[in-house]
Amino acid sequence: MRQSTQFLPTLKEVPNEAQIPSHQLMVRAAMVRQLAAGVFSFLPLGYRVHKKICDIVRQEMDAIGGQEFHMPALNPIEIWEQTGRVEAMGDVMFHIKNREGLVLAPTHEEIITFHARQHVHSYRDMPQIWYQIQTKFRNEPRPKSGVLRGRQFTMKDAYSLDATTEGLDAAYDKHEQAYRNIYTRCGLRFFIVGASSGAMGGSKSQEFMVESPHGEDTCAVCDDLSYAANIEVATSILAAIPRLAENPSIEEFATPGANTIDDLIQKYSIPEERCAKSVVYVADDQPVLVLMCGNDELNESKLQGVLGATALRPAEAEELFAWTGAHAGSIGPIGLRTPMRVIADQRLQHVNGLVSGANKDGFHLRNIDLDRDATIEAYHDVRTVRAGELCPTGCGKELRVVNAIEVGHIFKLGTKYSSALGATFLDENGKEHPIIMGSYGIGIERIMACFIEQNHDERGITWSMSLAPYHVHLLGLGMKKSESVRAVCEELEKAFTAAGIDVLFDDRDESPGVKFNDADLLGMPLQVIVGDKNLSAGNIEVKVRRTGERRIVALDDVRADVRSLLHGLA
Repeated sequence: MRQSTQFLPTLKEVPNEAQIPSHQLMVRAAMVRQLAAGVFSFLPLGYRVHKKICDIVRQEMDAIGGQEFHMPALNPIEIWEQTGRVEAMGDVMFHIKNREGLVLAPTHEEIITFHARQHVHSYRDMPQIWYQIQTKFRNEPRPKSGVLRGRQFTMKDAYSLDATTEGLDAAYDKHEQAYRNIYTRCGLRFFIVGASSGAMGGSKSQEFMVESPHGEDTCAVCDDLSYAANIEVATSILAAIPRLAENPSIEEFATPGANTIDDLIQKYSIPEERCAKSVVYVADDQPVLVLMCGNDELNESKLQGVLGATALRPAEAEELFAWTGAHAGSIGPIGLRTPMRVIADQRLQHVNGLVSGANKDGFHLRNIDLDRDATIEAYHDVRTVRAGELCPTGCGKELRVVNAIEVGHIFKLGTKYSSALGATFLDENGKEHPIIMGSYGIGIERIMACFIEQNHDERGITWSMSLAPYHVHLLGLGMKKSESVRAVCEELEKAFTAAGIDVLFDDRDESPGVKFNDADLLGMPLQVIVGDKNLSAGNIEVKVRRTGERRIVALDDVRADVRSLLHGLA
């Protein structure tokens, strides 16, 4: 491809709206242009990379027996209403105002289940793996970070249909391995975490993550790779809080101005592990008091799973006072004005000598024995793990808490969607059952952005062979003045192309400095540089973009040398 005819509007300056490296470089390297908030056009160079990622995904999905569909992004809303996800999605789902009854699909579980209901009627019709690579739409309230969080994006979503849970297990394992293959072939350094299924539902869920300071997910990871989990579900090993030998009766004491755990620690010298923090949530319109140890942070995702609630929110200040008789900072599990469920984090099980709010502003209770003085419905792990706590595998290492970007998510859906939409089959005894399903998603643009986040330097992108738009960037220096340089470049372009090597030929009438800067910005794996100085001695310069290694190669040897270098980079 001749660069003089290629639409490649590179930029020298970093655009103001781009805050993270991948966004900055994708704009500067002429890969994308923003059309609206969270909506991007892919320019020819960027779309070449996009297609390469899609090809890798297709190859790995086909290898596990996947069959590719192409389903409409425009969906009838009544199908989504049958699963309750119109309400669950809320404002994230785009609704079509001038054509009532239609929505833009944020994902396709409902539509796959609809087609399964039409055609899968017997256990003999399964297993099936259906997938597509399709545009999705989600009304992100604050789109940011370029293509990492957009309102329109491309997803590979796959769905497995099985007659047994064992079949689902096998399909799930196939997808996990396919995803490992995809990310490895794309050159990503990734890790896998246990995760919450959220609005998707289902039993088991894993996310494929790329560590990044710009990630919106938070994960707890053990550096020996024995454990990694999204902070929504992460656990750790903590020493049990021991019971105190002395166990005096509960008593009230004044705590003016003590509205936080730190206030109790600093003003009244109460050990943190003896402070019990009370928070009130509303789960499906019913108040629930949750008791936490010290400054432990409540994990809303864990709490929602424990309660089995469809809707969960913190209580408002007015509700707190009406239900407890006190404002935040003075609330506790004893003497509530309105009876409500009380659950506690498992760290507090059988603990005594506690201090908690007296449900009376400016007062607390001390010497609380939860076994003796409170009515706790159950103890659960509802806390958020902290960095430095021990890995739950027992390996003895401390956990790190890191930011990460999700590039894929796999779910065991079970029968949530098939039951709601009536997608059933007959087993070998003629008995009817709902189809057992799995769902498996990959963000195409996220792979591209995450690769750039992990593979760039101060000059630009450093592409791998698998994703590079072109393998070789051929730079002709001073071509306007030198016929010999032009002739050699044209000969090399033909030879590389004939050998199956994708080559971008910079034949522009630009200075060497401009060409070198653009070549480093675009980041093709190899640069082949043809100039009069080297050519007069029968040589050509070859540069490896990632390492900066340069070598002077005899013109007669350059074809073989380039093939050898590219093979080593593959």
